[in-house]
Order: sequence, then C-alpha cells, then structure tokens
Amino acid sequence: MKKTLLLLLAALTTAAGFAQNEQIALAERANNYFMAKWSDPAEPTKAKKLRPSNLWTRAVYFEGLMALNDVAPQQRYLDYVDKWGEFHKWMPYSNNLKTMDADHQCCAQTYILRYRQVGGEEKLAQIRKNFDNQVASGDNRKWTWIDAIQMAMPAYAMLAKTTGERKYMDYAMQAYTWSRDTCGGKLFNTPEGLWWRDANFVAPYKESDGKNCYWSRGNGWVYAALCRTMNELSPKDPYYKRFKADFLLMSKALLKCQREDGSWNASLVSQDFAGKELSGTALFLYGMSWGVRNGLLKQKEYGPAMAKAWKALASCVHNDGFLGYVQGSGDRPASNQPVTYEKEPDFDDYGLGCFLLGATEYSKLNK
Repeated sequence: MKKTLLLLLAALTTAAGFAQNEQIALAERANNYFMAKWSDPAEPTKAKKLRPSNLWTRAVYFEGLMALNDVAPQQRYLDYVDKWGEFHKWMPYSNNLKTMDADHQCCAQTYILRYRQVGGEEKLAQIRKNFDNQVASGDNRKWTWIDAIQMAMPAYAMLAKTTGERKYMDYAMQAYTWSRDTCGGKLFNTPEGLWWRDANFVAPYKESDGKNCYWSRGNGWVYAALCRTMNELSPKDPYYKRFKADFLLMSKALLKCQREDGSWNASLVSQDFAGKELSGTALFLYGMSWGVRNGLLKQKEYGPAMAKAWKALASCVHNDGFLGYVQGSGDRPASNQPVTYEKEPDFDDYGLGCFLLGATEYSKLNK
C-alpha cells in the first residue's frame, strides 16, 4: 500500500510539474518573440503613428513581464524593465505630470514593483507628484470607461501600500465607486455580474441579436484590477470586502458564459463576433487562478474552466511565439474584427501582457 501511495504521489507531482513547465515554456516562447522584435524597450511604438513606449499598451506588457520574472526569473527581464523606466525617467506617459488619464498612469504599476525590488526614490517621485495632483483635485469622475479601472486603480493601491498614505487608496475607491454606480447610470450590472464598457453601451444598447453588450477584454480589465488591488489590501480591510463581493459576482457570471472550447467570445453573452479571443480569455484565467490561490474561489468549481481556458490559450501560440486570436485595440466587440489565428493586431504588446499574466498565475496552481 505504501509503495502504491508513493507511486501515485510521484505521478501527481510529475504531472503538475509538466503542466507548470508547459505554461512557463509557452510564456517564455511568446515573450522571446516580442523581445527579439523590440530589442530596445525605449523605441516608440509604431501602430498607425509613433507613440512613446510607456503608453498603456506597453505598460500592460510590462505587468506581464514582471509576473513572468516572478515565476521564471531572468536578469535580462529586469534589465529590460530598467532600461525602459530609466529612458522615460519613471514618468507618466508623455512626461505629463498633470495628466488625469488612467491610460497615462498604467506604467506606474511596474515602476512601483521595481522600486519594491531595488529601491530608488526616482522610481516613485514623478508618479507620486502626478497622483497627488489628481487626489488634490477632488475629481473622482475620471474613470469613464472600465479599462481605466485596470490602468490606474492597482497603481493607486500599490502607492498607498508602499508609502503608507491611505489617501491614494481612498481616491481609488471613490473613483471606482463612481464608475460602478453612477457613470452612465451604472456601469456594473450587478444582477448579471458584468460591466458595460462605458455609457455608450449601457442598456437599452444591444448587440444585433438582442443581447446586452459586455465586451470581453473590458470585463477582463476590471477582473484583473480587482485581483491586483486586493493584493495590496488586508482581507480585513472594508475596501477588500467590497472588491471581493464584485469579484465573486463576476466570477459566477464568467463561468456561465465560457465557450465550450475554453475561450470567451469578444461579446460575452452574445453570438455577435463569436469565436476565440485571447486577451479577455487570458485575463479571466488570471483572475480565476488568483481567486483559487487566494481562497476566494473553489478549485472543484473553477478548475475545469481554467483547464479549458489554458488549452484554448495554448492553441493561440504559434511555433515562433507569435500570438494569434488577439483582438486589436478598440472599445467594443466589433472593434478590429475579424479576430483570427494569423491576423496581427495593431498593437502587439498588451495581448502578450495579458497572456503572461494568465499563464504565470495559472502556473502557480500547478507548481
């Protein structure tokens, strides 16, 4: 009996190791493809026009890269981050200290994480000035689109925890609550557990088949932001409890609308533009994996959904590391359609960032 149990344990351990190795291997393959293409992280992006490389799309990639480094550390990843941050002087997008645009503040998440690793007040100084300006303005009605919740809210939470100044977290909660309960009449449809992207899509707006329009990636942004923000809070914090309640509502809703192939439609509950899409699927895998690891979700209930989601994501990775089925930038399910295995999106960075977040978080469950 003892020998049988040992053999079973060895088999389970080996299977888990292979599973984690697969996730890390595919994450590294996709990342290697990107880093070879963009050998200089300071080089401006070239999607339709030149933009500084600390824009939101690249900032999301660096969130994923930092997550990859957590599970499979390589010095070249950190060197890549440092070269990027130093080139931009650890500033918000376009060096604009007065900006209140959440997209411009997304890069702060990586700046703060790197500060926690190696210090250097220069990594916090400029974003702190920027966030102080926004907090002092008293205007908490800036997150008019749900993508903004991921771009900015975790950064405010990170800065609050790092500096010990609660004002940043208080501002973030006020801004989140306004988006959730007031903007457009209410962007979070609590009975269905899903978010309208912005005021333009709140019911009575419908997709062509009469279903509500819930954009996959937009909901993915919020789902990831809730996890990344709760990471910065004590479970006893009243804000944590409010975020947790929304996270659980979203989790149940997402479980119901997952496709049979493991991915999610670009329009979550509609058959308009039905088909595999990587970015939303990766963010949902990230959130579910985080939820199980932190005891908010049950492995028995969410494990099968995560396994299917990972299978769907793995099938998007080309042999050279290029990622297929990434919906290009936009604000709705109809943006940049069709989404296919071969089509290159207009930006090649944020889809990878989402993939790295999902793959690495799921790999921790298989460790």
